[in-house]
Amino acid sequence: MYRTHHCAELRTTDIGKTVTLAGWVDSRRDHGGVIFIDLRDREGVTQIVFNPELNAELAAAAHALRSEYVIQVEGMVVARLSGTENKNLQTGGIEIQSSGLKVLNSSEVPPFPLDEDSVNEDLRLTYRYLDLRRPRMIHNLRIRHQALQAIRTYLDGERFFEIETPILFKSTPEGAREFLVPSRLNPKKFYALTQSPQQYKQLLMVGGIERYYQVAKCFRDEDLRADRQPEFTQIDLEMSFIDREDIYRLIEGLVAAVWKKTLNHEVSLPFPRVSFQEAMNTYGIDKPDRRFGLELVDLSDCFAQSQFKVFRSVLDAGGVVKAINAKGLADITQGQIEELTELAKSQGAKGLAWIKVEAGQWKSPIVKFFSEAEKAALTEKLNMEEGDLILFGADLWLSACEVLGQIRLKAADLLEQAGKMKRQEGVFDFFWVVDFPLLSFDKENQRYVATHHPFTSPVAEDVELLQTNPEKVRGQHYDLVLNGVELGGGSIRIHQGAIQEKLFTELLKIPADIAESRFGYMVRALKFGAPPHGGIALGFDRLVAILTGSSSIRDVMAFPKNNKGIDLMSQAPGEVEPRQLRDLYIQTKE
Repeated sequence: MYRTHHCAELRTTDIGKTVTLAGWVDSRRDHGGVIFIDLRDREGVTQIVFNPELNAELAAAAHALRSEYVIQVEGMVVARLSGTENKNLQTGGIEIQSSGLKVLNSSEVPPFPLDEDSVNEDLRLTYRYLDLRRPRMIHNLRIRHQALQAIRTYLDGERFFEIETPILFKSTPEGAREFLVPSRLNPKKFYALTQSPQQYKQLLMVGGIERYYQVAKCFRDEDLRADRQPEFTQIDLEMSFIDREDIYRLIEGLVAAVWKKTLNHEVSLPFPRVSFQEAMNTYGIDKPDRRFGLELVDLSDCFAQSQFKVFRSVLDAGGVVKAINAKGLADITQGQIEELTELAKSQGAKGLAWIKVEAGQWKSPIVKFFSEAEKAALTEKLNMEEGDLILFGADLWLSACEVLGQIRLKAADLLEQAGKMKRQEGVFDFFWVVDFPLLSFDKENQRYVATHHPFTSPVAEDVELLQTNPEKVRGQHYDLVLNGVELGGGSIRIHQGAIQEKLFTELLKIPADIAESRFGYMVRALKFGAPPHGGIALGFDRLVAILTGSSSIRDVMAFPKNNKGIDLMSQAPGEVEPRQLRDLYIQTKE
């Protein structure tokens, strides 16, 4: 055996035992010729002592050890000298008095210290196999494993089958950009890597499986950020003969099981529900972080008769005037105001109106246009006080909400940076966002598009509005939100082929030949006695990032890509041989 115990296992109750440990040299210290080695494995650290008075040859060999050498040590468990115990270590009450040492492998000097967190991420990703040795990364992957085991155990108890579906699928380009895979056996034809198993899982319901789940690899060729990778993992599931209430109950129980297993935290059930309309109206986003205030306030009635042309023209066109009060942010710099303005413009606004309350005065280019009655109304509705910064949004309702929603998040960041606000720590604010619009109108293409996906069923009482007022139709779509992060989303599906066909051709205006090419098999399947069904997909990487307190999902994945989609360790993607392209009937252009 290489070892009898792991490096976090031994305690004072083991004093007197002869043991064998194996692992990496975490550190080496020379105290007057006595060599102390901190030996590390996946589980933790144990201190090893090499005393030249007991074995000079062994101590000399230990003196030659360096960081990340792989060694095997034999010795006796002894108590640490009084006053030298390390209460920060599980093994801090003991040490190993070494009687044997074997170097299993040497190591070059690591390119970065493994005990520091402030290491450049690209360097960490280049040497990911070293980065993974850090206790923080081991902890993250341990939590990932525990969460996955909790999910599998819970769903098995709920009578689900775990079933794998194909990764090579057909292209359906109306969604996110896909990764295409050329087929050598079918020249000039392509697979697409699945964005999700959506259609396959519905077909499993048609096939009578009734309860399916999968730890699914999904692929999207999108611009990357902290919570997005080109390949990611979903907990994907689907059930037959259920409604939305069944989904809510199941997922709330699953989440509670995961939080209990990984953090020993009791999640409060059931989760509250917030309508899409309420979320947008109050927070300006459909996945709001409710751990801080800065709620949007509607001021339309205050400016109904205003002489301020910017606000009045918006209201006359059927829009709204809304604002947030960023309390304590009046000392914001001009550069930060400009940054907020550019953010508003990037969301479609023409600019950003603001008011600072400083030294008992309102400072703003727009204040001169306000009447005393309007000022009084603003003061009351926004609870304006010394040090406040008021930020306005004026546009059609949805646009105004969306602009202020992004401004709200940025203002919260600025307040936190200034030490004037802090999100509640240790709070897990789970809630469902429901009653999304089924369709939205695409002005550029002059047609309706599905806000979730085209297989989402409308709310039953809204079906009659499909022909007369499609934008008022609510979909049976639901998102699970936690602390401003969308953990997952799903819907009750359309299970009748005729209705699905009608949605494609009459409402979404997908030409019949294209609908047949992309979804014909799906529509036909629904005509063969498809049961009522629905499901959800949870973003597993995002879930684990929250459990571990990680700001990026890259820190909870073993081998992620960087923000340019590159695996810096293996240098993928890379060039291929001309012969490989020739076999695939592909030519490249400079």
